[in-house]
Amino acid sequence: MAIITCTVIWPVYGFSILGAMIFGLGIYDLFQKNHTILRNFPVLGHMRYLLEMIGPEINQYFVENGTDGKPIDRNHRSYIYERAKLQNKTHPFGTELNVEEENYKWMKHSIYPSEILKEPPRVLIGGPDCKQTYSASVFNISAMSYGALSKNATMALNLGAKEGDFFQNTGEGGISEYHLKGGDLVYQLGTGYFGCRTMEGSFLPEKFEENAAKTAVKMIEIKLSQGAKPGHGGVLPAAKNSKEIAEIRGVKPHTNIHSPMGHQAFKNSEDLLLWVKELRDLSQGKPIGFKLSIGDKQEFIDICEKMIETGIKPDFITVDGSEGGTGAAPIDFSDYVGMPWEKALIFVVDTLNGYDLKKDIKIITATKIIRSFDIFRALCLGADLCNSARGMMFALGCIQALRCDTNKCPTGITTNNPSLMRGLVVEDKWKRVKNYHNETVKEFLELFAASGCKKLSDLNRSFIFKQIETDIKCYEEVYPTITAGKYLQ
Repeated sequence: MAIITCTVIWPVYGFSILGAMIFGLGIYDLFQKNHTILRNFPVLGHMRYLLEMIGPEINQYFVENGTDGKPIDRNHRSYIYERAKLQNKTHPFGTELNVEEENYKWMKHSIYPSEILKEPPRVLIGGPDCKQTYSASVFNISAMSYGALSKNATMALNLGAKEGDFFQNTGEGGISEYHLKGGDLVYQLGTGYFGCRTMEGSFLPEKFEENAAKTAVKMIEIKLSQGAKPGHGGVLPAAKNSKEIAEIRGVKPHTNIHSPMGHQAFKNSEDLLLWVKELRDLSQGKPIGFKLSIGDKQEFIDICEKMIETGIKPDFITVDGSEGGTGAAPIDFSDYVGMPWEKALIFVVDTLNGYDLKKDIKIITATKIIRSFDIFRALCLGADLCNSARGMMFALGCIQALRCDTNKCPTGITTNNPSLMRGLVVEDKWKRVKNYHNETVKEFLELFAASGCKKLSDLNRSFIFKQIETDIKCYEEVYPTITAGKYLQ
């Protein structure tokens, strides 16, 4: 800035200084040994790195059309923004999707639609051994930790959950004061046991009991694996690990914090179920469940067989798919590890049905649940309720800058940099979270009525169709529902 000012006031001196700097940069480029482009094209080569740096922004704002953009396309981002801001919710001129392409999905409707429900349905979670059942919305906030998210983002989500009457999953980072603004919580325990651990990383029952007793905590979720990085564990960069966050998690501040790949509290299916029982007892009978991404099918089958053998069942299971989101993960884990969401959800539902366990266990699902159709489809495939992380982030103002792991999020959502966090005004954003939830559920009820259904249990796989090569088949044809108790016969 000083050089520009100098150039305007004293052009000769300003341009001389500027020229000398460019010449010096060119000499440096010629003799440095780290970058081939700069050695071969001094000065000009820097344009390549500049364009590479702003490439995502150029693509997002000037190149993408409505159905482009990964992992969430522009139309879907706009869908969320409009509902969060209570703006126009219609789309002109018809669909932009290719309805003839492979894997295109659609729902059947009835020429005799039912009346739109006056109140959104709730889902009661809690099996026979649960003493404090919980009535949940069909659409909630998926697991996102304080630390991965800023305090402003965490508060806005919690206030939105309070006013919209849905729950917020804390993520594995523990319970902070920013989670305690009146919204219902699902307290998640990951492999690091943050918030209920010794400094060495072992599970600390007394601290868990203290957290689980909080009025805001309605359910507890054991995180076995996450769709975006199954079998890997999480990481909180040192830049985000402030003294406050370290105190909440029970770790040393300003260090990289890695969640182990697996749990210390159990090593097999029977021990997992025994821990479920222990946590239920420690929490005075609150619903206990676990979240997983399916890898080895036999491992989940083993858990179901142990449920039959021991009589210990979780109250809910959260199914994540390999398309799930994350703030940071090795790309090979995101791209090639774990079963995709649709097949994982169907497998879990069918396996629970096959062992006659589904009647006592609710299924939560959480992968790219953004639109009302996503909720409708998930419930038709066998889920009982849905969570969304990226949808709620867009409601907060996320622009998909893809800088979640850098502490440089321009919207103040995934950063603890005060100068960036200040842009996220909690008093405004919590209303957008509530609006997005309420409008999406309202549109789900419209789809539900259009299908001719009157209660959630009416939904099944026959309502969803997909294009398979040149044929159109309903999911019941492709994935026939397993009869309850089939594997017990």
